[in-house]
Amino acid sequence: MRSLFVRLLTSSAVVAVCSITATAWLAASSTSGAIQREQGQTLASDAQINNSLLGYAARHPDWSGVAATVRDLAAANSRRVALTTEKGALIADSAAAGTPLPARVSAVVDPLAVDVTLVPGAAEDRIDPRAVGPFLLPDRDRVRLGKAAGAYAACMRRTGQAVRTTVSHTGRPSVTTTGEGVPQEPSPVPVPAVPAVEPPCDAVTFNTPTRTEKAALKQLNLLVGRCLKGKGAERGSVGLDFTWVAKDKRPASSAAEPGQTISSCIVAARKEQLDPYVAPAAYLYIGSPAEATGPRIPLPSIAGAALLVLVLTVGVSVMAARRLVGPVNALTHAARRMRDGDSSARVQVRTTGEISELATAFNEMSEHLQRMEVQRRAMVSDVSHELRTPLSNLRGWLEAAQDGVAELDPALIASLVEELLLLQHIVDDLQDLALADAGKLRLHLEPVHLGDLLDQVATAHRGRAEAAGLTLTTGGTGAPTLTADPVRLRQAIGNLVTNSLRYTPAGGRITLAARQDGDHVVIEVTDTGIGIRAEHLPHVFDRFWRAEKSRNRRTGGSGLGLAIVRDLAEAHGGTATAASTPGVRTTFALRLPVRP
Repeated sequence: MRSLFVRLLTSSAVVAVCSITATAWLAASSTSGAIQREQGQTLASDAQINNSLLGYAARHPDWSGVAATVRDLAAANSRRVALTTEKGALIADSAAAGTPLPARVSAVVDPLAVDVTLVPGAAEDRIDPRAVGPFLLPDRDRVRLGKAAGAYAACMRRTGQAVRTTVSHTGRPSVTTTGEGVPQEPSPVPVPAVPAVEPPCDAVTFNTPTRTEKAALKQLNLLVGRCLKGKGAERGSVGLDFTWVAKDKRPASSAAEPGQTISSCIVAARKEQLDPYVAPAAYLYIGSPAEATGPRIPLPSIAGAALLVLVLTVGVSVMAARRLVGPVNALTHAARRMRDGDSSARVQVRTTGEISELATAFNEMSEHLQRMEVQRRAMVSDVSHELRTPLSNLRGWLEAAQDGVAELDPALIASLVEELLLLQHIVDDLQDLALADAGKLRLHLEPVHLGDLLDQVATAHRGRAEAAGLTLTTGGTGAPTLTADPVRLRQAIGNLVTNSLRYTPAGGRITLAARQDGDHVVIEVTDTGIGIRAEHLPHVFDRFWRAEKSRNRRTGGSGLGLAIVRDLAEAHGGTATAASTPGVRTTFALRLPVRP
């Protein structure tokens, strides 16, 4: 045990020294020429990343192609960027696979519910303006409306108004006045006023909704109407600027409440309309910038830290080694006690893990050996008791004949022969059990027709049955056949029949039957004898066990017949069971595979 303790301690110390040395070298080399890196996480960087991903979500129905955008944002901001679904499934990550996500969610990327902390100028409805859905104009309409807007702007400028042309996210141009007039050069010569009629600038052409926009507005108004149904709101419709255009002026009890209801319905309808065109909400994780490398760590500090780690490692290793060696020592002492004949040696299990499993296995082995020793002693006692009775009878009668007290007449000789046959039967049974225990019980397998075999067993025992006033019959369903040793199988069934003959009173019935059960054959011996109590059923196949403890030959046999039945059944790959209703019926069953 000392060597194990020393080896564990030495191994731990060597590993600690190597790891400390490598760590110290890496720390010193990495800090020598590192540069100052970005410190902390800024709101501007988070907002820029969030805004870019919001734009992607507003223009795509899903996140399937966002990986390249995530990598570009991570590279541009020197930050880790990751997206997951609301259920935690990873969508895209700029870090290597398997890298744990940051502890906190930085933002929720949802173009239909913009985070106002990262987008301070967000609209009141919190819908990203880039989410246009079915309002997105095709290229043909964009070109046409662009030309119309340019013509209108040129016309407005000719009238002396300063205008500006912008294009919305849907592709629709917009012309607005800036409030500044175009300066006019004063005419040096008065020119008489000539009345002229300037045609008005045409704004209808590019302000009229296109077919695409009309279809989208129709869908939106249907959704709004569904929302407003039954709420008593004024009639109207939603325009291209998503404002409510009333069609009549019905009095309302409260002006604020209907307006608020309409606004909320417009927002809800827009979100429902845009939902199929935008990516679903996702959690945004933004990692902190890489930590800046400080000044070079002095070598004495590195050495001190290494020494501290080494001391802690050795201390922990000593504690762990002692906890490991202690149970091993206890196992050694228990094994030595068992070697000296103490079958009650046990090890206390106080921990969990491999050592605990080893101690538990040792205790189970010790308990098994103790049970085997008890069974061995009981078997020696039973064998000697079984052999003592016929031997005592033989010796007594032979000594009486030798002394002239008894005469060796045919009746006495027949009695002595019966005792010898009993001895031979016990010895044969013991030999069969020994072969079964050693795994040397040889079987000569061949096809066996159970109907014929049961008839043979019944014929062999019918004389004893009739003499005892019993009815012995055979039955069963079909004619099952299996591969088995016919001699051993007749022996097993014969032992069951003999047991039934012994415990069935006159007038009773014994039935032998066989039936097919899938890949197995079930052989049953049923009698109407005295039966077996429930507490005795688990022991009927034990060696030398008898319910009648007096071991009287009149009330039982040697106690080996049923044990041999069980061993023969197991040698064929089957099982032997017993079921009984005291005073009514007892059934012994052999369940054997058709092909062992």
